[in-house]
Amino acid sequence: MLVIFNPVAGRRRAAALWKVLDLLVESGIKLEVAETQHAGHATELARTAARDGLEMVVAAGGDGTIAEVANGLIGSPTALGVIPLGTANVLAKEYKLSTSPRGVAGALAHRRTQALWPGLARLGGREHVFVQMVGLGFDGAVVHGLQPLLKRVIGRGAYVWQSLWESVAYGFPGVQLTVDGKAYQASSVVVSKGRLYGGPYMLAPNAASTKPGFQVALFENPGTFAALLAGAALPLGLLPRCPGVRVIAGREVEFAAANGPILTQSDGDRLVGTPQMVVDALSPISLIVG
Repeated sequence: MLVIFNPVAGRRRAAALWKVLDLLVESGIKLEVAETQHAGHATELARTAARDGLEMVVAAGGDGTIAEVANGLIGSPTALGVIPLGTANVLAKEYKLSTSPRGVAGALAHRRTQALWPGLARLGGREHVFVQMVGLGFDGAVVHGLQPLLKRVIGRGAYVWQSLWESVAYGFPGVQLTVDGKAYQASSVVVSKGRLYGGPYMLAPNAASTKPGFQVALFENPGTFAALLAGAALPLGLLPRCPGVRVIAGREVEFAAANGPILTQSDGDRLVGTPQMVVDALSPISLIVG
């Protein structure tokens, strides 16, 4: 078993990781820990491990780290394990993964799997893998403006603070797109593989991350009031029914070249560039769920 860990995560998360690893070692499981050195390194490590025939690679981190590892495993029989150490841990909540050290260790030891079908964002000749969502517009502006230190100190509260700031500072340019060939326009767009957003909060009730396809959330109304209304509806589970929010199913999402650059986030991390298209990966990954 190879465990891939981002050492920038901080001491508290490193301590949580070692609690899980100690339990795995006590169970007689042989493992190796690899620390990432730069962006994309987790993908390289995972791809090498899959090429070497490892049965499982474990991503220790948040949704962004999980997506990097998943990128290296696509097309291989190597299973993906998760030690949830992120701020929101949306994928872990989506699949109801345990977050306690003993529960995580037990899941990795038992190796029961479920399909995880990632998405691909195509940007100017390259492809970016995501496991939960890609967001363009206000959503992307919040993540791009977020200060890592603030996120480390107050966790999800940092997103609330940055959302309040961006609700006033962001310009809300229009986003033109097509979903399966049908044209739409919105002020912000979230292309989601899963049902949840920002942690345990419902965005797309009909999403199924085990299958191909997306739920596309269109935030049609621009401006501060619309952003604050959506933010208030989110923790109440009312975002899908919020005025000006429309969620539609699709298999292929294309963004118009006329849009110009749009701030974009992927799985809660900044994404450099603006996607031209979002499609499914060619095949699913086996995710360890318990």
